[in-house]
Amino acid sequence: MKTNFLRISALSLAVACGMGAAYAEPTNEMVIQTNKVGAEIQPTMYGLFFEDINYGADGGLYAEMIKNRSFEFPQNFLGWNTFGNVELKNDGPFERNPHYVRLSDPGHRHKRTGLDNEGYFGVAFKKGEEYRFSVWARSGSDAASKIRVELIDPASMGETQVMAKQDIDINSKEWKKYTVTLKPSQTVAKGRLRIFLSSPNSVDLEHISLFPVDTWKGHENGLRKDLAQKFADVKPGLLRFPGGCIVEGTDLATRYQWKNTVGPVENRPLNENRWEYTFPHRFFPDYFQSYGLGFFEFFQLSEEIGAEPLPVLNVGLACQYQNNDPSAHVPVDELQPYIQDALDLIEFANGDTTTTWGALRAQMGHPAPFNLKFIGIGNEQWGETYPEHLKPFITAIRAKYPDIKIVGSSGPNSEGKDFDYLWPEMKKLNADLVDEHFYRPESWFLSQGARYDNYDRKGPKVFAGEYACHGKGKKWNHFNAALLEAAFMTGLERNADVVHMATYAPLFAHVEGWQWRPDMIWFDNLESFPTSSYYVQQLYASNKGTNVLPLTMDKKPVTGAEGQNGLFASAVIDKKAGEYIVKVANTSDKEQPITLNFAGMKKNNKLTSCKVITLNAPNPDAENSLENPSLITPKESTMPIDGQSLQTTIAPLTFQVYILK
Repeated sequence: MKTNFLRISALSLAVACGMGAAYAEPTNEMVIQTNKVGAEIQPTMYGLFFEDINYGADGGLYAEMIKNRSFEFPQNFLGWNTFGNVELKNDGPFERNPHYVRLSDPGHRHKRTGLDNEGYFGVAFKKGEEYRFSVWARSGSDAASKIRVELIDPASMGETQVMAKQDIDINSKEWKKYTVTLKPSQTVAKGRLRIFLSSPNSVDLEHISLFPVDTWKGHENGLRKDLAQKFADVKPGLLRFPGGCIVEGTDLATRYQWKNTVGPVENRPLNENRWEYTFPHRFFPDYFQSYGLGFFEFFQLSEEIGAEPLPVLNVGLACQYQNNDPSAHVPVDELQPYIQDALDLIEFANGDTTTTWGALRAQMGHPAPFNLKFIGIGNEQWGETYPEHLKPFITAIRAKYPDIKIVGSSGPNSEGKDFDYLWPEMKKLNADLVDEHFYRPESWFLSQGARYDNYDRKGPKVFAGEYACHGKGKKWNHFNAALLEAAFMTGLERNADVVHMATYAPLFAHVEGWQWRPDMIWFDNLESFPTSSYYVQQLYASNKGTNVLPLTMDKKPVTGAEGQNGLFASAVIDKKAGEYIVKVANTSDKEQPITLNFAGMKKNNKLTSCKVITLNAPNPDAENSLENPSLITPKESTMPIDGQSLQTTIAPLTFQVYILK
């Protein structure tokens, strides 16, 4: 079966590269009405959703390599080994991170005092690369103290474990920041950071940190470059952050609070990550949020990748899955601090530097506003309690910031009682967009090609805020799931007058630390790879066009309906580039001949070139991996064309994008 599939794929590729005109009696004729330019496609149409799940932030996108760098985990030495004379203290220089360690003489000249850190699934470093070690420290006496910092390979079979080292003189009794650069002699995936006391005098250490020098855009408190680059390469129009369920928290005490994530990174308090406890079968008791990747960094990243920021804030409700007792939530008449958080966030993003929060943004290095346009209030809440809580937020935001668009929610399901209740409520409250979530099986995605065709054109717009195809018994990133996502997205594109935003979820997953799958980008401490679903999102975002064009087959939208041979399709025009772009997904196991007929063109106009981008796989269950990261990638070819129609074939289980000048 696999051999036959490959043979068909090869035949189809040959056709796509120049044999398209050979069909005398093509079927599956798709008519694109070029003279009926439709809805504008929003710049935010295809974006990214970030949540700190699967070690997506600490241990992932956030490039800090040291776990528990300020000794604030509930078990203060979690992630650390100590040896010799090490004491934990709690009167340090940073109010919200008071703990630090004191290294003192071990009492014998042949003994050693120090500690080492295991990092996130190891401290990984590459030969010849530079790593910036920093620490806040003070000497325990008037005389200078000294420490030695090393990158080690504890499993080394060679003459030494030490791959890089530097001595640091701690020359003051006052707290100061010290920085050195380490350049390892070998690449090590499971290394450690080790610190020795190298003098008789004691030394105090706080906020022990290690970053690659080569971070995204060179920021010192920066992001891992390969992961951030994959962010940017999608060409997203939107970045939703800081997540979904972490906004709610396991309880309100552990909800994500944006004000704790701004200001000096040394004084951002630790927070428990709600994903630490959610799945006991994938349990990680050391999963916390350092808040080093905070709202300033999210806004900055959005700006650098050209995406509109969409922050989501708590509505006064803890996760309803985990909190059935009404006392776990904030009464409506006590919501003012939560509402003020929302107003202050808008000021932080957009306020003048004379305002309280605008001044803080400027102090952090960005005097210009971030031009925030959207804000989400609440995540996956449901029932009467959600609109009751949302209403005062909308009233307050509209009064002070009438231009900000507010995103509400339709709850955790794509249909059903809660969904049917919340949509009318969002209309009553005049929400600008409604966030829909759907993690659903293949059968659902195959049946939803026309989902938005009959939505109310006058109601709130749709934000498909979290979605992914979850294969039955195959909750991994196999190709068939991505293909069905591509098929479903033709319906998003066709209904761009209703759907203004869409983001696949989740985004990141560490191969050793995931709780949830499938995910868009996988990584270990040294490498990363995109999945098939990543490439689907990239192909849509990079080829979204400016306006929808009507596309029909037998006068009906191509939605995979009965009689349409498993085909899904949509078409757009890119007025700026002078291009028609047609996307076709063949979800059937048969090769399909198709004709693209560009109706409505003037007689003397013709199509002059056609680029074809093809995404398919050796078999439906194939997936990319660290060992074979490029097994499934888009392939480009060209096709000769001279006229107003194109005849070709599309291989079974294939997604293709046709770009015609």
